This record gives sequence, structure tokens and C-alpha cells, in this order.
Amino acid sequence: MKAQLIDILAENIQELEKEEIASALEIPKKSDMGDFAFPCFKLAKVYRKAPNMIAEDLTKKILEKNYDIFSKVENVGGYINFFFAKEEFAKQLVKTIGVEDFGASDEGEGKTICIDYSSPNVAKNFHVGHLRTTIIGNSLYKIYSKLGYHVERINHLGDWGTQFGKLIVAYKRWGSKEAVEKNGIAELMKIYVKFHQEAEKDDSLNDEARAWFVKMEQGDEEALSIWQWFKDISLVEYKRIYKLLGMEFDHYTGESFYRDKTQAVVDELNEKHLLVESDGAHIVPLDDYNMAPCLITKKDGSSIYATRDLAALFYRKKTYHFDKCIYVTGLEQKLHFAQVFKVIELLGYDWYDQLVHVPYGLVSMEGGKLSTRSGNVIYAEEILHESIQKIYEIIEEKNPDLEDKETVARQVGIGAILFNDLYNQRIKDVVFNWDKILNFDGETGPYVQYTYARCASVMRKAGDVTIPEEIDYSVLTDDVTMNLLKDITRFPEVIKDAADKYEPFMISRFAVSVAQHFNKFYHDCQINVEDENVKMARLKVVSITMRVIKDALALLGIECPEQM
Repeated sequence: MKAQLIDILAENIQELEKEEIASALEIPKKSDMGDFAFPCFKLAKVYRKAPNMIAEDLTKKILEKNYDIFSKVENVGGYINFFFAKEEFAKQLVKTIGVEDFGASDEGEGKTICIDYSSPNVAKNFHVGHLRTTIIGNSLYKIYSKLGYHVERINHLGDWGTQFGKLIVAYKRWGSKEAVEKNGIAELMKIYVKFHQEAEKDDSLNDEARAWFVKMEQGDEEALSIWQWFKDISLVEYKRIYKLLGMEFDHYTGESFYRDKTQAVVDELNEKHLLVESDGAHIVPLDDYNMAPCLITKKDGSSIYATRDLAALFYRKKTYHFDKCIYVTGLEQKLHFAQVFKVIELLGYDWYDQLVHVPYGLVSMEGGKLSTRSGNVIYAEEILHESIQKIYEIIEEKNPDLEDKETVARQVGIGAILFNDLYNQRIKDVVFNWDKILNFDGETGPYVQYTYARCASVMRKAGDVTIPEEIDYSVLTDDVTMNLLKDITRFPEVIKDAADKYEPFMISRFAVSVAQHFNKFYHDCQINVEDENVKMARLKVVSITMRVIKDALALLGIECPEQM
């Protein structure tokens, strides 16, 4: 019906294209102002009239043609408000949102997107800061997949660099094989922190660490053997956390994967006269672009993050033929990626504009930035298990007879953490506040999941019923039901918007809005009544709402329990 409205407006306003009309249409905040509103301010220059006069003239013109899809058309100020014939509108809404896989699209068919996310530093514990990139990246993967793109999920592990030289020194001086095998990453973290404490008193330790990393780069058997051991231990722990989060990756190709591919990057930069020597190191100057130089090799000849990221980009383009390559990392890496993308452009590759950095804000609990050097770390796994435990205690208190409490506690506990992260724009900082995160009444994950469970409960109470294909649409013409249905129709637009802006929070806000509209519908419109027409029509609304909430939460990586 929106399409019909656009056609009608285009028929009566020759001066605007259909696309312009579609983008100008608004949905009024209050139902007594119509189903759609068209602002006439843009036409003031064209018609050389005040917008309210234009609205009045166009309203008369439309009313004279007596279109049967409208129950009322009126002009208010500079707007034309359109009220659709409610029964037909309700039918169109239900038909639109009742289709299989509502919200999906084929816009990405035949196109590939690489998403580089999570990427923890090997031998360091997975802290809450790593959760953000993991959660945002996973949601973007699901959003793009819904739009038909083929997505390569890449975990670019931080498994190469001078920090491993530091860790080898720390292990040889203060560690033991038994302690590392027994305590895993916790032991590696302990000796890593010890290294930094000691290096502040004795700077020669840093020289020793650099020497060990050079050995790694040169293929020294002992250095690589210790490094591989550290990496294997780390991956076991990381995969356990990913399993808890319900996430997977297609590739664990970390920095080390590209160490034999960096020389080709250096050679090409040399051939194209972009590389300049600076105090023994080699850089690509970027002064002309108001950026610090991009460091390619250090004084000792070893590679740096940028070299390996450039090598990774060439590998990904050649291997996956991506149409877009997205990096989900903290805001502090904004300059790094700007430099890397600029170097790709200077090398003459026209796909530099397919490279996107998606930054996000910090994570804190009771204030304070997290740091692996000082040992002031909040581990992600501890947060996740704590959330599950807190939800389990709430279930024990409020619904002790609930079946499969452990599964529900995991679904809600993990969902609460994911939703809390994705509820605001990603650039905003995330603060852990348990009272807010686990609230079943606020704009939270548990609230939306509870709404889904409420839908499921209604369907169970209805018994083994088959909702007919055609229902009595006149039952659904009240404002509360219409507002719910209209809200749900936004889903495809919200998904597209979230993908275009790299903002999963648009999905979470949509889920809350639908849940709020449904709960008002549930309160105001009795569902399981004796009148079969009323019952079936309202059960249809419940089943649609249930499916859309489940699909929306799935795009955030959140599961929906049938009972809570």
C-alpha cells in the first residue's frame, strides 16, 4: 500500500521522481495523524507557494479522484496525512510480514564480504575488551548473510610480533613447562606481566626480547617451537569461549600466516618508489595526506603490523575476491587502518575504496580502561559465566519448576551480555552494570527474550490449532494491533540500514520496539477467546511477532528460549 501511495503521489506531483517521494514519506508518531504523511516543504520553491497552501491544493486534487485505498486524506500545516482503509491495510500488513524469511534479500547475491574481527592476541587472556569486536563482528556477519552476501569470517589472531620475544624471555627466566601446562593462559599472562615489571628496572630485557623475535622471523627452531606451543594453548581457550557465545570462524589465519608474504609487499613498495629509509627503518611517507608515516620494516629488518596487514589484504583479495573487506577493531586503530588503506591506494589498486574500518568504543566496569600489561584484567569468560549464574539464581527464585534451567540460564545470560553491547551505537563506550543488563523490564535482552517466551506461551495455550490462510482482518483494525503490525513492517528497512551503516544497534532497538508494541497488544487485546474469528486473527499476529523477534535476535547472535 505504501507503493500504491507513492504511485498516487507521483501521478499528482509530476515535479518529483518516485524515489524522491519515497524518501520524503514519513510515518507519523501518533496514529491519529495518519498512516503516512507527506511533507510539502520541498515543493515550495517549485510551486512558489507556502507549503500549507501546496498541501491544501494537493489534498483537494487527491480527494477529487476518490482513491479507494484511503479512508481519509487531510492536510495539516505543510503536511498531507493519509489514512488507509483499515481492513485492507491490516490485510496488506499481515500478507507482507507473513512471508517466509521476511527481511531477507538477495542484494548480496554473488558478492563476498570479508569481516576481520575478534582477533585476540595469542598467549593473552580473552578479556571483555575482546568481547566487543567479537560481538559486533558476529552480528555484522549475520546481517550481511541475511542480505544474501557470502561472508568470510576471519579471526586475524595476534600471533606474531615482539611481544612473543618478551614472552619467550619471561618463560625462560621465570616460567616452567609444568606451570604452563597446568594453568594455560593464566600462567602466560602472569609471566608476561612479570616481564614488564622487570623491564622497567632493566631495559636490557627489551633488547633480549627483540633478539628472540628476530630469531622467530629467521625461522629459529627453538623460538618457533615455543611460540607454536603458546599458540596451541591459547586457541583451546579461545575456542571454548566462542562455543559459549555460539560463534564460529571460517579462518584462524593470524599475523604469522603472512610472515612469508611480507617481503613481496616490501618489494612492490620499492619498485613503485614509495619506500623511504628513516633512521634505519623503512616507511611510506604520508605527510601529503595529513598522516604520520606508515612504518613498513623496523631497524632490525623485522616486519610490523602494517606490513602484515598489507600482505593479508593482498592475500584476501586474491583468495576471496572480496567486494568489501571490513575490520572491526577499537577506535584507537583508526590511524593504523587509514595508513594501510592509503598505501593500497598509492600502490595503484582501485579496490582501496572497498576497505572499511568499523571502530568501536571502550569497555569498562566500575570505570577504568583495561590493560594486559598491568594485570588489571576482567576476563570475558568470567563475565559470561557470572551472567549465566545470576540468571540461574533469578530463575530459581521466580520459576524454580522451569524445565532445562541450565540451558535457559545460558541463553538469557549470554543474550543479556550481547544485547547490552549492541544496544547503543558501537562508537559509544560500554559499561557493565548488572542491574541494568539483567533487567527483565527494561530495554534489555532478557526483556525481549521474555516477550518471545510470552508469545510461545500464548501459542501453547491455544493448543494444537491451525491458523487459516485467510483470517478476519477487521479484527486487526484497532490502533494497538495496527501499530504493532506497522512496526514489524520496518524489519527489512532496519536490516538494510544496519548493514549500510555497520550498526547492529538498529536491530536491537527494533527488537525492543516490537516487544513493547506486542506487550501493549497482549495487554489490550485478549487472544485466546471463544470467538474463533477473533482468536485466529490475533493468533496470526502472535505467530508473526514471535518469528520476527526470533529473527531479529538471531541477527544479534542471541537465542530465544521457549519458556522463561
